[in-house]
Amino acid sequence: MAKQLLYRRLVLLALLLGLAFAVLAYRLVDLQVLRYQELSVKAWHNTHREYLLEPRRGDVLDAKGNLLATSAFVKTVCADPTLIGNRQAEVARVVAPLLQVSEGELLQRLTPRLVPGTNGTVATNHYVVLKRKVQVETWQKIQMAMTNLSFGLDEKKLPRQERAFYRDLRRGAIYVERLDDQLRVYPNQALAAHVLGYVGMDEREVNGRKLLVTSGKDGIERSFDAKLAGVRGWRVTETDRPGRELVRMREQDVEPRDGLNVVLTIDSVVQNIVESALAEALEKHTPLSISGIVARPRTGEILAMATLPNFDPNNPGAASADARRNRVIADVAEPGSTFKIVVVSGALNDGVVRLSDTFDCEQGRFHFAGRVLHDHESYGVLSVENIITHS
Repeated sequence: MAKQLLYRRLVLLALLLGLAFAVLAYRLVDLQVLRYQELSVKAWHNTHREYLLEPRRGDVLDAKGNLLATSAFVKTVCADPTLIGNRQAEVARVVAPLLQVSEGELLQRLTPRLVPGTNGTVATNHYVVLKRKVQVETWQKIQMAMTNLSFGLDEKKLPRQERAFYRDLRRGAIYVERLDDQLRVYPNQALAAHVLGYVGMDEREVNGRKLLVTSGKDGIERSFDAKLAGVRGWRVTETDRPGRELVRMREQDVEPRDGLNVVLTIDSVVQNIVESALAEALEKHTPLSISGIVARPRTGEILAMATLPNFDPNNPGAASADARRNRVIADVAEPGSTFKIVVVSGALNDGVVRLSDTFDCEQGRFHFAGRVLHDHESYGVLSVENIITHS
């Protein structure tokens, strides 16, 4: 009787084991054969990554090689609110002074929010931008502050799960985007601001993705934007579960081509002299604006071009659109007496007139095309030489 019971148990155990192996075999066939294509695509999307590599924007130099505009690589600081839990206040208190943003504003950004997910689902946001254009030194200070962040607890006595929470908070709650951004720097502040122009951020679609890219908005920055911007590179690779790159699995790795430098005919010393003289005249005579150009007569090279009021291209948004306008090339003005020397020089060169020839200036009132043009003075008959003299 005991042997029969033992046999029955062995048979039952064999049946259960056989059933378990049958279910496992079916599952393997289902994953490896029946759903192979579907799961392969999912696995590829989970591990396959394409990174765009930004080129460094070229420098702008004056005629003697002095730096007028350059670029520095900076960070975009982000946060994962799901890793912060209910510790937003402590994190905001430490990070806000380093990012130079208000603690209240940062506290709002660190608070988890529900956002639409895929397939109509709703999920907690894992990504929020805290600040762009953050210097590398500032990011290093943030890392140090997060590493040393204390919550007033003896974490060694906490359960394992809570210890892991605080570890993940310090390591991953505040992070930076993988690709560095660029900060355009004008070391001489407002010097030659209208010549250089400034840059801004534009949203463009690149390979099906919307990206914020730096582009020239005025002056040399805009005119030579295609040359200064360079050519973007890219990297196609695979990552492991934590998101670390598997270098041996790289498929493509094309380095970006940095932007070209632009060398101007502007001499920063002469430019500074002109701007200083214009500033004195602006203060003395208080005109709406004042402009000046210094050119080399032999070649026509522009050594200095300035107009006041001006602006700081490091912070163009602080100035009005009127102050950012280069009046020397943007405004339309009657040539007036400044153009007489061109006309008279051509006439003398072609032998059309002589310096002693006379013209009736009609007492400063000249009728032309149904309108009366007024001179600055009422002159009668003047010689060509006197016309230039009185201009």
